[in-house]
Amino acid sequence: MQDLSPVSSQSCGPPGSFPAVGDYHLHLHPHDPYPGAPDPGEYPDGLIEAYVEAAAARGVTELGFSEHLYRCVEAAPILGRFWETDPTIPASVAGATEAFVPAEQNLSLESYVAAVLGAKERGLPVLLGLEIDFFPENLDAVLDLIDPYPWDYLIGSVHWVGGWAVDSSATQGEFERRGPEQAHDDYYRTLTALAGSGAVDVLGHVDLTKKYGYRLEAEPLHWYRRVAAAASLSTTAVEINTNGLRLPASELYPSPAFLAECAAAEVDIVVGSDAHRPADAGRGYGSAIEAATAAGYEHRVRFARRTRTKVPLIGSHDPNE
Repeated sequence: MQDLSPVSSQSCGPPGSFPAVGDYHLHLHPHDPYPGAPDPGEYPDGLIEAYVEAAAARGVTELGFSEHLYRCVEAAPILGRFWETDPTIPASVAGATEAFVPAEQNLSLESYVAAVLGAKERGLPVLLGLEIDFFPENLDAVLDLIDPYPWDYLIGSVHWVGGWAVDSSATQGEFERRGPEQAHDDYYRTLTALAGSGAVDVLGHVDLTKKYGYRLEAEPLHWYRRVAAAASLSTTAVEINTNGLRLPASELYPSPAFLAECAAAEVDIVVGSDAHRPADAGRGYGSAIEAATAAGYEHRVRFARRTRTKVPLIGSHDPNE
């Protein structure tokens, strides 16, 4: 029987005190409800425990939750109806965002923080994170909003370029409308600005444009190098996100070539499953470790109260040791 002892409070000590195997990208509420999913904004008994147990069964012993800030009602006044203020996108692209963002703004930042901190108090091996979408014009206001909370780490992601949702199935036509090169330039220019901002601790799914299998004929190595250089200068880590393996991209984020550029620039890494339900917690971790090893990594980082510590790439409870 799988030993679930990592669920104990021993595995949630300060970084370095326990070589935990960590999944740093987890969400407690799905975008599309699954059977038994919690109601929006609700954190029923056993929800976080279910993530911990599913991850532990895969040898993953530390869980970082990183809910989407844009889904929290407290952020709505700051973000505004951003898709209406982008004159570069057609009405259909703005309409796609209009169709889901207001409906998804049904979580409470206060309740989310309370749920994760409560799990910490119960001795579960969890960290308090947050996933922030990068809109340069309101970044300072967002950081002011979240400043009072005891975050362990912040993930910064680019889901939108202006009002264009780059990872929405409804707006993939924008790649052709802009032209493939321009579309990718727009995305990576925004990602590079985020990487250089120093505002977050980790960059999320850094080549998200491939989510639905849309790719350039040749990988944009020049953009990979720019992102890696900016992240290195600002000491921002990059996550190896395994969710791409479960999507049409059929590949980890980032690609092997992108990850190699990060390694060459000495950018730190974490691993995240991007799970939105307990069953996916820790999924694909072995593939992420293999990719990191192939890129030349020997260490990853852990976070606590936004302070990082390097640890061996493979923790002592990894089942592949």
